[in-house]
Amino acid sequence: MTARIGIIGAGLIGRAWAIVFARSGMSVCLYDVDASALGQVRDGIRQSLQDLLQAGLIEDIEAPLSLIQTEKDLAHAMRGVEYVQECGPEDIDAKRRIYSELESVVAIDTVLASSTSGIAASRFTNHLKHPERCLVAHPVNPPYLIPLVEVAPSPDTSEAAVNRTIQLMEQAQQTPILVRKEVQGFILNRLQGALLNEALRLFRDGYVSAEDLDKTVKHGLGLRWSFMGPFETIDLNAPNGVVDYGQRYGPLYRDVDRQRSDDDPWDTATLAALGQERRSQLPSEGLAERQAWRDRRLMALMAHQRHIDTK
Repeated sequence: MTARIGIIGAGLIGRAWAIVFARSGMSVCLYDVDASALGQVRDGIRQSLQDLLQAGLIEDIEAPLSLIQTEKDLAHAMRGVEYVQECGPEDIDAKRRIYSELESVVAIDTVLASSTSGIAASRFTNHLKHPERCLVAHPVNPPYLIPLVEVAPSPDTSEAAVNRTIQLMEQAQQTPILVRKEVQGFILNRLQGALLNEALRLFRDGYVSAEDLDKTVKHGLGLRWSFMGPFETIDLNAPNGVVDYGQRYGPLYRDVDRQRSDDDPWDTATLAALGQERRSQLPSEGLAERQAWRDRRLMALMAHQRHIDTK
């Protein structure tokens, strides 16, 4: 695939995607209807590239920055692109309008991919003349630090569009997975949602504090999950593999699953109590600094994993 990428939306996700593609040598054009957003692009991207340079994750700032352009005219921005990464609002009607506009200005074989966090592609592409080149390529924020990309086609998406997207993501140093059938929330958010739902219930019902629950993941589950997934984990946690594990511990997990209620754990009172405990640990004025710390730790982890992978 020719390495010319169009990006719709110059917010945080759009800028992060621009870094992903440009650091791999691909030319990028960012489009946004908001001129002020376009005006902030280069400074924001330069700062992120500086952070990556300090972490040892890139060798140069100017080279990727030189590959990123901005454009306020959609037709000009999409001229000659073979792949578009849409980063518009999480709204079906808005996306349908965006894709209708895109279809009128791009080549017939241009792949149109959405960054949506949970909307199935068929819900905003089934009105198009060529829905076969449309799909979801859902990143984890920020994608230049967390490489997973969920490639989620619709029933209309062609195999060629899927293969081209997976190939492009691999060229951009991302880790694509294929979502075989449309499902709300895709894979990552459904897994994250299952953990969060249980975490909120355990906190709400008084079994554990928010701090200790975070410790459970940080110092327990998260250590293994940072370099292997849950299926590989249980495959290695019984003498004879995953079937053996299921026979030993399946009854426990089935009982736990039956105990779960169907009530909403995201109720106002639970969130207020959780917010109160979190703010006692981290005042609101410290959020930005802690977010910056999180990103630095992610960069250090990525640098460590790259070092280990080269051995």
